[in-house]
Amino acid sequence: MTSLSEQFGRDEWARFTFKQRMSRYAILLGCGLIIAWALTSIEVIWPWVWGAPEQIGDLFGRMYPPDPSNLASILSVLWDTVNIASFATAFAVLLSLPVAYISAQNTTPNRATLWLGRLILVTSRSVNTIIWALLFVAIFGPGVVAGIIAIMFRSIGFIGKLLGEAIEEIDKRPVEALEATGASRFKVILYAIVPQVMPTFWAVAILRWDINLRESTVLGLVGAGGIGIVLQGAIDTFNWPEVATILLAIIVLVIIGEVISAFLRRRIL
Repeated sequence: MTSLSEQFGRDEWARFTFKQRMSRYAILLGCGLIIAWALTSIEVIWPWVWGAPEQIGDLFGRMYPPDPSNLASILSVLWDTVNIASFATAFAVLLSLPVAYISAQNTTPNRATLWLGRLILVTSRSVNTIIWALLFVAIFGPGVVAGIIAIMFRSIGFIGKLLGEAIEEIDKRPVEALEATGASRFKVILYAIVPQVMPTFWAVAILRWDINLRESTVLGLVGAGGIGIVLQGAIDTFNWPEVATILLAIIVLVIIGEVISAFLRRRIL
């Protein structure tokens, strides 16, 4: 009795042909060479890299125990951080609604408004929050106003893009039904579009507030208000126990923000 290998030959099945395997190996080799070239071109100081674990241990040793003597002022500035995130999110939500409307292909009035909306979304998302903060600190001066406007400008692109995509994915039948009855454009938006995108609206707004809460903690590093100002001052004066207290306060704030956003999503959605 002959085996299957003898009946059908001894060729073994392979996922890729020899040419395909060689191409994949060549791509991997090319990626490895690019990574190696990148490591040599950025001038990494390797003795500092190897000594990093020792430096981390030394830094943590200086931070322990945390110093709570300045806790009252830290909590006060932390509340400013929460206000920056909350006000910026509220303003960004309001401003992103018309941008989302004109950037959605099924609701934009014409091609010019479509490209205008897309330009606003791309511009907002292309510039990092810290860069926006540096710009607005130069315009409005140091403080929470620059931080609020910086986070607001960054958030418009995020919220507007997601809301615009939600508008493009709505069921067209309610819209066509209202238009067939002669309803005005405002009523079509209010009764056919808004109810369909409302769940996405609340989900995106809550998510963006959670993100903004994290981003607002570092704005003070460039003078845009918040807990980052106190953190930068403690680092500049080598007050490592106070740095530890500030970092713990930021971690607690982020955890509280996660709990609140999760609770709101369960209640609203």
